[in-house]
Amino acid sequence: MKKELKVFTIDAKTSLHYTQSYKIGDFFGPVDLGLHLSKKNNSLNIGTGLFADSTLSGSNRLMFTGNSPCWDGFYISAMGGAGLVFDRLDISMLSITGKAKNPSVLYLNNIGNDEIESKIEELDIESIWKDKDINEDAGIYSLMDYVLDRYIDRYEKEPRILAVGKSAMTTDFGAVCSAPVKKGKVTVVDTWAGRGGFGSKLFREHGIVAIIYGGVSKNRGFRDRKTIDKMFKDKYDMNFNQKDAKATMKYNYVDILKTGGTLGVNYSSLGGDLLSFNYESVHKTENQRQNLNKKFITEHYLKQFNEETIATKSQKTCGEPCATMCKKMNGKFKKDYEPYQAMGPLSGIFDQRAAEKINKYSDAYGFDAISIGGVISWLMECLSKGYLEPVEIGINNIPQFKEHNFDVVKTSMSNANIGIEILDAIVEKRGLLDLSDGARVLAHKLSKSKGKKEILDAFSYNANGKKGWMVPNQYWTPGVLSPMALMGKYYMYYGGDFVPPRELGHKNTQRFIAELLIDNIGVCRFHRGWAEEMAPEIIEHLYGLKKEFIASINSLALNINDQGKPIYWESQKNIDIIHSFLKKKESIKYFDELDGWVKQFDKNPQVAARKFWNEIYIGVQEAFDVLRENTEEKELMDK
Repeated sequence: MKKELKVFTIDAKTSLHYTQSYKIGDFFGPVDLGLHLSKKNNSLNIGTGLFADSTLSGSNRLMFTGNSPCWDGFYISAMGGAGLVFDRLDISMLSITGKAKNPSVLYLNNIGNDEIESKIEELDIESIWKDKDINEDAGIYSLMDYVLDRYIDRYEKEPRILAVGKSAMTTDFGAVCSAPVKKGKVTVVDTWAGRGGFGSKLFREHGIVAIIYGGVSKNRGFRDRKTIDKMFKDKYDMNFNQKDAKATMKYNYVDILKTGGTLGVNYSSLGGDLLSFNYESVHKTENQRQNLNKKFITEHYLKQFNEETIATKSQKTCGEPCATMCKKMNGKFKKDYEPYQAMGPLSGIFDQRAAEKINKYSDAYGFDAISIGGVISWLMECLSKGYLEPVEIGINNIPQFKEHNFDVVKTSMSNANIGIEILDAIVEKRGLLDLSDGARVLAHKLSKSKGKKEILDAFSYNANGKKGWMVPNQYWTPGVLSPMALMGKYYMYYGGDFVPPRELGHKNTQRFIAELLIDNIGVCRFHRGWAEEMAPEIIEHLYGLKKEFIASINSLALNINDQGKPIYWESQKNIDIIHSFLKKKESIKYFDELDGWVKQFDKNPQVAARKFWNEIYIGVQEAFDVLRENTEEKELMDK
């Protein structure tokens, strides 16, 4: 059980470092402390929560915080399981400032006696990324294998590695990858801090391409299982294991659907909500979408997954002891819904072999999978409609971007190969493809230089500040396009029902606060079915600070919201997604407010969309104003 929050700060330029402790109560976890440090030092902060290495499943999330290069504001990203080995450092957080002169690896090893051995050593990163002799997939995988081989003999117990790929050098949305180390080898169960571009931040702002960490700390987390089971029995009439299994069923196995994991459950449930061909499917009829889903997903893409992964029980955890085997595998390929949707149906790919090929290729470059899928599908639409010519972006072919005469195996592979051409062109900055400042900036530049607003209008993204952007989560619902201070995660309501926009703003804020709570204790959101309710109770048991913890989450939410700079939808694609969503819902269930919005969008989509966006924004701010008033009133009462 942690008695304080210890932060190990290192200057990547000089290698100078120091440790500072923060009182629990002043700060509670990796997000509120990360926000404090990022304001102070513009640092990249990596840390674990109060429950790390405890008896609670899902408690070993490694949290990344800082100013995001692609979102243009404070951001939070999470990596499964990597906190378990991090906790051996006997610190709560690593905070990186300064920039190494040349690309380098940061070595951290708790050798005992409260001493962390640290070194920053240069690497010939370009040659390592290219070296297929190290790992056949090269890139980020060669880097992890190289770093492990170079440093593993210095550790008493197996360490863990964080690594970035070449996307971190050439774009603002490079991710951070890691994988558990077993028997002296990096396993194939990779986990990611994908959203927010923290791989780009680590490389471009700090000069670090990899971090290897571990140690011998014998300090353990909270392990009083008898007390935990009593608390859960009192609350749910179930012990912890029973409640956890129920809460995480979707991610493990759902008997009624005969599948599991985000990919299996979502594709079994989407029906006509399937998004494909860069969202152009929203213009189809419900019957057309259902038929496409049945032919390409149910009878092929999902069927492959169920036969190859679910039936064979090819599943793992992220590296921590957890009964929920959420990592659905097919050999070395890890199958999650959003990557296999963004570089799947959204990009005109409906076959697992083709999706595996492009996803692994993208991962080797270290891209945020959802964002790069959105970029690839956008460029594919531009190519297919003639807004861009292949030669202009350094590739050779035009994708097949309609379901007519579409061979689910051959055409999917052809599209995947074109997507791989685009990936190469992006990292090599061929032709017009310079994403150094992000895809939003590029979309505006291309539209202006070519005199074709259609290029910008084909790209779906959330905008923040001057340059910030984020491809939305892969669900057909207005929540994922909401004006919020932090988008791209699940800090909003993403249910598929129609919610009036102002009420949607209220629901977004409720979700924002709940997700922030579990992130600040470093618990995986797959376990949110108990964590949102029980975390304050456990903190009260451990520290007697339940009220203070809840107040800190409210204050943190207000602080992050105050920094947000959401920008109204800049592309026609977002308006089309909202408009078609409303029409779809009206065809299922009529009521006055929904019909009113449909009529407004039918009459003047631009005016209606601006009003709809404003209503969501007003709802968000109303909810935060109520939270602020309640927080200030409580503070006065406490005084």
